[in-house]
Amino acid sequence: MLNTFKSLARGGVLMLAGLTASLAQAQDTALAPLDPPQDVKVAYVPIMKFATMYVAEQRGLFDKYGLNVDLERVKSGTEAIAFLTQGSVDVGGIAIVTSLWSGWNKGLDIRVIAPGALEPMENSPTKLLVHKTLADDGTVKSVADLNGRRVAVAGGPGSGGEYLLAKALERGTLTIRDVEPMNIANPDMPLAFENGSVDAAIAGSPFADQIIGAGHATVLETDLTPSLMTVAFVGSGKLVNDRPEVAERFVLALTEAAALMQGDEYLAPENMEAYLSFTNSTEEALRTGSPVIYDPEMTIPVDGLADIEKTHRENGRTEYTDPLDLSHVVDERFTQAARKALGK
Repeated sequence: MLNTFKSLARGGVLMLAGLTASLAQAQDTALAPLDPPQDVKVAYVPIMKFATMYVAEQRGLFDKYGLNVDLERVKSGTEAIAFLTQGSVDVGGIAIVTSLWSGWNKGLDIRVIAPGALEPMENSPTKLLVHKTLADDGTVKSVADLNGRRVAVAGGPGSGGEYLLAKALERGTLTIRDVEPMNIANPDMPLAFENGSVDAAIAGSPFADQIIGAGHATVLETDLTPSLMTVAFVGSGKLVNDRPEVAERFVLALTEAAALMQGDEYLAPENMEAYLSFTNSTEEALRTGSPVIYDPEMTIPVDGLADIEKTHRENGRTEYTDPLDLSHVVDERFTQAARKALGK
């Protein structure tokens, strides 16, 4: 898998012909569409890291497998988790946050069924930015100089953003206890830099590019967590246990969509329409920003999840102290079925 991500990062050049052949083979080997079609309700945070789902919906891949998918935007992963535990939605597109780890430790009946976007091996769109004035006058030359500084992350304590911040701070032998984390939503970060209310931030696409382009920040560190998954598609217990055939087809549609988003096809007209329909991004930001990386194999990076759990636990963000058994977290049946159906 490492070589795959290196190829993606160094130009997005996969063997598209091979992928196309796999998709053609899928016409004969893939799971049959459900008849009658089955309803699937999804709660998702409208960011590009869930774009495989947008493309699957826009290009009719859910319909292809007999799924009526209802996509409902939510403000946060916490809101989606509440819907999942209530059984009012089947799938959540969410960040892997601390409340999930503590919930899994108590027997929370939801499972990671497919990865969202992954951090690339290099040239990541997610960056640690520092205010340009601090960089220009030499106040902040390295991560170690952020000691005591105000650093913005989206989601607050225990969030995916805080995890990325923790990994960035490790490069300066700092922890989250050495800085002043500020919970600022991604769309609000450009203004926070403009008015000088933050010294640094963890920012992703397209907001990092907007901040840099406006001349308010420079990159202090990048490529914080190569090939890591910080967001995922999570299925409710009712879905994975009672309707596994629905979960299989949902993940299969995501996997086909991922194959249609590699290399130059990332900005194909049909894909662009999907991105713009389901996020608040702009066409200019998508075309000029770094592309988001989607694994065409849809492998769930379990080792990376283990590091996320370990980091939050050691930062005191979980309600338990012993390592968590990840069999309570991940269900790989559906990604394995998708790869088999597509001849991968």
